[in-house]
Amino acid sequence: MKAMKQGKLQDGARCKVVGGAHVGTSGVVRDIKTGKTGHVSITVVQTNGERFKTLAKNVVLK
Repeated sequence: MKAMKQGKLQDGARCKVVGGAHVGTSGVVRDIKTGKTGHVSITVVQTNGERFKTLAKNVVLK
């Protein structure tokens, strides 16, 4: 799978993690932030309420 394009990223979108430490998990995008270095990080909220942070380049939209 290819990483998503940043222009389509929005709060509330369903996503699946395809890279990084949380591979295979899915949930809803929350709290989109861009760091000083330009990397976009997001918080993903799973259906069970668990939250984790990952880079936007590691997710694809469902």
